[in-house]
Amino acid sequence: MQASSQFKPSQSVAGSFWRFAIPSIIAMLVSGLYQIIDGFFVGHYVGADGLAGINMAIPLLGLIMGFGLLIGMGGGSVLSNYRGENNLAGTQATLVTSLCLIIWIGLLATVVFIVFGQSLLNMQGATGVTLAMSWDYVQIMSFGALISIGASAMPMLVRNDNSPNLATVFIVVGALANIVLDYFFLGYLDMGLKGAAIATLIAQLLTCVLCLRYFISAKAKTQLAIKQIDKAIAIRIVQLGASNLVMFIYFSFVMAFHNMQFMAYGNTTQLAAFAIVGYLASIYYFFAEGLVNGLQPPVSYYLGAKQYQRITETVKLAFSVTVGSGIALVILLNLFPELFISIFTTGNEALFQASKNGIRLHLMALYLDGFLFMASIYFVAVGKSGQALFVSVGNMLIQLPFLFILPKYLGIDGVWLAVPLSNIAFSLIVLPMLLINLKGLMNMHQQQDELILNKISDDQ
Repeated sequence: MQASSQFKPSQSVAGSFWRFAIPSIIAMLVSGLYQIIDGFFVGHYVGADGLAGINMAIPLLGLIMGFGLLIGMGGGSVLSNYRGENNLAGTQATLVTSLCLIIWIGLLATVVFIVFGQSLLNMQGATGVTLAMSWDYVQIMSFGALISIGASAMPMLVRNDNSPNLATVFIVVGALANIVLDYFFLGYLDMGLKGAAIATLIAQLLTCVLCLRYFISAKAKTQLAIKQIDKAIAIRIVQLGASNLVMFIYFSFVMAFHNMQFMAYGNTTQLAAFAIVGYLASIYYFFAEGLVNGLQPPVSYYLGAKQYQRITETVKLAFSVTVGSGIALVILLNLFPELFISIFTTGNEALFQASKNGIRLHLMALYLDGFLFMASIYFVAVGKSGQALFVSVGNMLIQLPFLFILPKYLGIDGVWLAVPLSNIAFSLIVLPMLLINLKGLMNMHQQQDELILNKISDDQ
């Protein structure tokens, strides 16, 4: 296996980046359709109570997805690094270890969510119809936690096996199946949130089967082989993927805290509006996450190949596109809020006004979420698990005082403003960290140039 099969020396930095970023963006956007499609069908076939119920379930689903990204991003980073070193045995051991982690963590997650799931919904303030609908959804998704984790992790392993296009196809197939199944279970059988959960799990199972079939086929660069689990690789996967898990723990915690505050300072209509605003924000989140996930394979490879200048150029490109697209979407959402809100609800004026207010306040610094995604993934890609974990943990912790204090003075508007204001504050901390690390890479690049010049001088 030659390194050139993954990155050609003549290929530009932009070419290498977009080769991975475009399929990753498509994959994440299509993957995000699972949530958006559920929101569309729930909003139109179940109503505001259904939107509120599914929003109560999202924090628990976020934890399941976080475990998938822990394995997928951590395992993918190790896999790409071994590929850069031309270490076939290392890539095979990484694949086997990653798949075993999916099974173990999936079974553990099922037990935890079945036992504690309803209590976690109660803690968010769910009662009555909202609680019943939410538990219908969570209970079924809990039994299928292993499938959900696999559907998040396995396409990332396929992508890092130098098959980004196939990884995208596998996710697209699952998402298209989810559309058909959602219509069947919600629109035709009228099964409510229980039907939405069944549809999602069947679609995710299809993605898992396609990924597994790839790794036992001749198309795979790293074919699945019978090997013992490598404990050192397992630890490395967890270390590198921990920031992604913590990021989703943060996401789940913040979502749950938001739900509590919306119920405390508002009502079910405000909570349903938060669900709609969240679906709209997720369009950018999945685009930005797909974009910065495309950053990881080339940066990990360049690190293994000691091509430090290319790392810096890749990060600059990713930063400009991530932040620029976020600013553009914020402008678009504020110019045409009616168009976007009508995707999820019609005929409910109170819900429409609450959603419009949420767009104006909650999404005003949306682009900074993209920047923080990028910073966390970058630190994973260069093997700085501590810094990656700091970005994720810090992003979670800094939310707490804003969410607790602002509503006391601003009421429901304070709940909407907590995330954008805390993101502004935390970005002022993370940006210098990123610049310092990039400066260190540039210094290493200059030292390489000096060694080459000295060698040439000595030869002459």
